[in-house]
Amino acid sequence: MPASQPTIVATSGGYRPGYRTRLEFDALVHHAVDRAGVSGRSPRLTYLGTAGGDQDWRIAAMSEAGRVAGFELTALRLFTMPNVQDVEAHLLEQDVIWVDGGSVANLLAVWRVHDLDEIFARVWQAGVVLAGVSAGSICWFTGGTTDSFGPELRPVTNGLGLLPYANGVHYDSEERRRPLVHALVGEGTLGETHCTDDGVGLVYEGTSLVEAVTERAGKGAYRVLRGPDAQVSEERIEPRVLASS
Repeated sequence: MPASQPTIVATSGGYRPGYRTRLEFDALVHHAVDRAGVSGRSPRLTYLGTAGGDQDWRIAAMSEAGRVAGFELTALRLFTMPNVQDVEAHLLEQDVIWVDGGSVANLLAVWRVHDLDEIFARVWQAGVVLAGVSAGSICWFTGGTTDSFGPELRPVTNGLGLLPYANGVHYDSEERRRPLVHALVGEGTLGETHCTDDGVGLVYEGTSLVEAVTERAGKGAYRVLRGPDAQVSEERIEPRVLASS
């Protein structure tokens, strides 16, 4: 069954080292699946590794993580061509779409070549949960900060815009992220920006932020705003700690 309303889970986490595999899905991925409300069968999750170039080894690692989690996991590849006949029909059959990290600038360009910007809007409205980490988080917003163009972080402002905010990822683990977000919000390049420490996710129903959740205790989420006098304020949102899956 689809989610009760359009849902996005935007994160800076979702993975942990595997016991017998390279990695396993951590609580944030499981929470995205829980949001889909699946019962009586294995959840269907499609993995998109577009931001990393659809690398075989990464897709294999995700497939193993899906097996360990008990998901029916498929990978939607776009290199060198889509690996399914009808991309939109395939995505509409899923419960959750999980987008991996990498280059958000390249991801957005490739998606637009294949009309995924329009397809994702329809899939989201149909109740398929959209989720992801890092580039797979920023993509759903108007933009954010990225190292897609080189080692120095720069703004990206052509996100899909399903959510009318900007997004800051890895807010606590990469020291340049927070000051750049503040500067970009202050100058008006980014609007209201929602940020996550590593291990934290933001849950949206429609375009409303309904809660922050975390797989790591002590981590935070943040709302960064520009006031009428161009002063920038940052509000901490205390996440709910998810049970380990």
